[in-house]
Amino acid sequence: MELRWPAWFRRRASVSRFGASGFANSTLAELAWQRARRASTRWGVWGAAVGAIVALVLFAPASWLAAAVSGASEQRLLLADAQGSIWSGSAQMVLTGGPGSRDASALPGRLHWQLRPNWNRIDLRLRQACCLERDVLVQFKPGLGRFAVVVPGQTQALGQWPAAWLAGLGTPFNTMQLGGALRLTTSGMTLESAQGRWRLIGGVDLELLGVSSRLSTLDTLGSYQLSVRGGAATGETATITLSTLEGALRLIGSGQWAGPRVRFRGEASAAEGQEAALNNLLNIIGRRQGAVSVISIG
Repeated sequence: MELRWPAWFRRRASVSRFGASGFANSTLAELAWQRARRASTRWGVWGAAVGAIVALVLFAPASWLAAAVSGASEQRLLLADAQGSIWSGSAQMVLTGGPGSRDASALPGRLHWQLRPNWNRIDLRLRQACCLERDVLVQFKPGLGRFAVVVPGQTQALGQWPAAWLAGLGTPFNTMQLGGALRLTTSGMTLESAQGRWRLIGGVDLELLGVSSRLSTLDTLGSYQLSVRGGAATGETATITLSTLEGALRLIGSGQWAGPRVRFRGEASAAEGQEAALNNLLNIIGRRQGAVSVISIG
């Protein structure tokens, strides 16, 4: 005799047997969907973060570069009214006496710059109609434990600035009110930092041409050259020399530059017969010792 279960029991058993499997499949699918959603959210967050960083780098405002220059120069060189971006912008160059100083002097026109990454360096090109002879190239070369700033050699002067611009630095330049021109030349210069030590390779010359001052009755005081020459070995100090090219005011001196430290000793004196015309100026330039004014830095 065949035993048959009632129809209502067979229907309930079928639901019980297959319902658990269907529930398990539904739960696994939901968990997989949740994991996919969380992964998609994480990738979305990372993508947004990377995009924001890229946009920040590409469109960083020029004011950031101005802030970096101000901090590095202890607020003595300012890029005022900076416009554009770090990569391509312009600003007005201003010299000041530092924090709290009321002295300031701006160059006419604007300084324009362009930053371009290269495979092992960043190239900075500077252009200013008033003062730069042509586009000036400065190369920044980062490395492992070292950093270098390179100015390639030029057959002509890098630029020429009015000496009156120095009045922005404050004492004694604001009192002297210099006239004439400052001309910068180099046959190639590399400023390198390695393991916290700085060295200068090559050299640079700053010429002060046709200098005059309101403290003297002479139309022209003379022309002078300040030279900085680098040492051959890492950590070796660079030498500084000051010499007179021509003129009634005689300047001579020497010193050393080692990283942030500068030591310089010099003397200023009047050419024979010009003592009376230069007396006031000699009192301002340095510490007076008879007919000589001693200049001391560091």
